[in-house]
Amino acid sequence: MSAVPRKLGFFERLRVGWQLTKVSLGVLRKEKGLVLLPFLSLLITGAVWLLFFITILFFTAPSDVFGFWLFYVGLAIVYFVTFFVSIYFNAAVMGAAMIRLNGGDPTISDGLKVARANLGRIAGWALVTATVGLILRAIAERFGFIGKIIAGALGAAWGIVTYLVVPVVIFEKLRPWAAVKRSGSLLRQTWGEAAGGYLSLGAIFVLLALPGLLAPLLGFVLAGAIGLAVGLGIAVVYWLILGLVGSAAQSILVTALYRYATTGKLGFGYPENLFQSRYPGRA
Repeated sequence: MSAVPRKLGFFERLRVGWQLTKVSLGVLRKEKGLVLLPFLSLLITGAVWLLFFITILFFTAPSDVFGFWLFYVGLAIVYFVTFFVSIYFNAAVMGAAMIRLNGGDPTISDGLKVARANLGRIAGWALVTATVGLILRAIAERFGFIGKIIAGALGAAWGIVTYLVVPVVIFEKLRPWAAVKRSGSLLRQTWGEAAGGYLSLGAIFVLLALPGLLAPLLGFVLAGAIGLAVGLGIAVVYWLILGLVGSAAQSILVTALYRYATTGKLGFGYPENLFQSRYPGRA
């Protein structure tokens, strides 16, 4: 019989969210190689989009009916591949993170093994998310400014409801729509913790991004336009690396939040009874 979690106060929820952020960054410090997974995701999806645009640019004409259908069919395929690759490597990060949160010592190979074991479910979820993405794009294009507002609002709501879908899919082996329902249920229980973790992690990486602004400014002061260009290049590389680290940290945070939502425990070196009072009677 599962324990019923007691209600936490708003600031207590935010405090748990901050603890989850520290847990996530702690996992990333121990498993720095996990940053390679979002990098591979970026490379593959970037190559797919580049191939798509090259095909459209050189092999179709604006008035060509074949080109019209090629664009939209190709766009649908690219959307699916983009979501599939992103979810696949996110699942790999989450798989490795869960092993670490449970006290193990994972490798990148262990994370990829989790993703491969859920290949069909990941493909199913990628198909759902790609379809939703195309529908929102169509709304935004069809109805102009109002359509963009509607698509933005629906997209934000969809992102919130599906925040925990990937860990639910890979750890509970649920199909897409059942995973959406489960994700929404877990998020209703831990909305404050999720907000606290999301805002904490976001604030940390915003602050880390600010020093990147110094490179172009310093370059311009020291060497004029050439220094500005070099400084911008340095800043872009820095922000790219920071974005990859942030992506890995976000995936780990989602995993930690899922683990907390389902067990009431933080893991990774924290006392297992630190927030045990949320789940009375649970060991």
